[in-house]
Amino acid sequence: MQTSEALKQLLARIDRRSYPAYKDTRGAYQFPGYVLSIDHVQSDPFAAPSKVSVHLTGKQAGFPPALYATPHQRIALQDFLTRQFARQAGRTSFQARGSGHSGLLATSRCGQEILERTACQLNPADGGVTLRCEVGFPANGRTINARELEKLLFDLLPRCVRSALCYANLDAGQLEQVSELAQDQHYIRQQLPKLGLCAFVADGSILPRVSGVSPLPMAGGVPFQSPPELSVTLELPHKGRITGMGIPKGITLIVGGGYHGKSTLLEALELGVYNHIAGDGREYVITDCTGVKIRAEDGRSIQDADISLFINHLPNGKDTTRFTTQDASGSTSQAANVVEGLEAGAGLLLMDEDTSATNFMVRDQLMQQVIHRDMEPITPFIDRIEELYQTHGVSTILVAGSSGSFFHIAHRIIQMDHYRPRDITAQAKAAAAAFPRSSAPLAQAPAPSFARTPRPVPELRSGDRVKLKTMGQDGFSLNREHIDLRYVEQLIDSEQCAALGHCLLYAHRYLADGTRTLQQVVDGLEQVMDGEGLAALCQSRTNVPFLARPRRQEIFACFNRFRGLQL
Repeated sequence: MQTSEALKQLLARIDRRSYPAYKDTRGAYQFPGYVLSIDHVQSDPFAAPSKVSVHLTGKQAGFPPALYATPHQRIALQDFLTRQFARQAGRTSFQARGSGHSGLLATSRCGQEILERTACQLNPADGGVTLRCEVGFPANGRTINARELEKLLFDLLPRCVRSALCYANLDAGQLEQVSELAQDQHYIRQQLPKLGLCAFVADGSILPRVSGVSPLPMAGGVPFQSPPELSVTLELPHKGRITGMGIPKGITLIVGGGYHGKSTLLEALELGVYNHIAGDGREYVITDCTGVKIRAEDGRSIQDADISLFINHLPNGKDTTRFTTQDASGSTSQAANVVEGLEAGAGLLLMDEDTSATNFMVRDQLMQQVIHRDMEPITPFIDRIEELYQTHGVSTILVAGSSGSFFHIAHRIIQMDHYRPRDITAQAKAAAAAFPRSSAPLAQAPAPSFARTPRPVPELRSGDRVKLKTMGQDGFSLNREHIDLRYVEQLIDSEQCAALGHCLLYAHRYLADGTRTLQQVVDGLEQVMDGEGLAALCQSRTNVPFLARPRRQEIFACFNRFRGLQL
């Protein structure tokens, strides 16, 4: 490790030289209060910015161990520090001048959800902090402007580090609130199974968002108020008594007129698998963390999936216990999504009628009279939904706006009326009694097989470089292979997509050897991330990209949409 003075002298030597001379700055330098590591240097001022990391020891950072005593507290603290640094960097960025990306200073941009990220990592053993950021090394044209980089690294960056990463310079009360909120959210998650619930929505929550493209809470949004029949009271460790709507395990139907808040409630529930920051309005919307949003997905690939729970006796004689297609229909894709959700360990399915395949969900009485059951290869979801709960322990929350057929089998029916929920189970059941079920219950189906065993893909397993490119939240590409994740709706950050790309690469290099099932491969990935952190997925431990940890369910979704997967 060199001194900061050595870096200053190096910058003086390379000033006004051609841009590639900046590569000489790579290495670690001891600054007052932290170590600065220049991990990757951009090739020219118009290329992707350089990667720099800052390392503080536990003593230098000074955070009390009580603030990161548990994993959920640590992740919340890391998230807070990332936001603090990003805020300071935003005020500082481009104060150093030059062409292209010169003077840029940035780190991960966090949304409303709290995610584990490589941008900021706190060592639970000693409280040491590592913060990764991007820096645009300044240039005039393609000539080094070392004086501006010196200004950035010796003046602007240290100010950001001191104000955002040192406990002594932060609001201790605000840090305590972050820790307490994390503990309260974790407590609610622990209470859900004990209370027989799959979700909880606190009274006073603001569920509507500003718009379809903004995750911020709507100003003047109607505060949520639980119907008395579903009201649950919890005593949180820090906030104290809190009331809200508890959604019991089983089959729950959400109904109501258009624009009354059905889909808004469902969206809050599907994102309730993540913790949210204070002020989001959904801090205390907590859902079973294994919950999966299911929808139709025309055109997706399916490989060796056992969809016989829903589809059998195809006219072409195709085996539906090992079903493969490169261009699935809406019904077939939704059947596969349900079964793959079970394989991923989902205890809750969330569905919206609007994004479901009609013939997969239900067949009305007239259609059943014209097209008899033995002529139809699709077993509708309505005929399996009870079996999913009774046999597999999987609950369902379904938004329905046009079909009342689910009234017969729903355990709870919630009507959204001007964004306020009402429990209408009794009157809906009474109304449904006048319309008897159109079909007799089916015999129980064999449990789906989850014995799929991925084989190594030579192109990914070899030591050759694989080009990974992320397309925002829509997916990523590995060389020329595109993995489309547009309809994996619980992916909420582009850095999660980037992490999924690294999961796929790591799995094929070290885990997918043809002997482990897909479930065992995903188990192995989670063990790596739990034990060594997200950065362990990357081949380079120095030039670590910005990644955010995906859930187990999204890792499965990624594998299942990889057309190059070999089983």
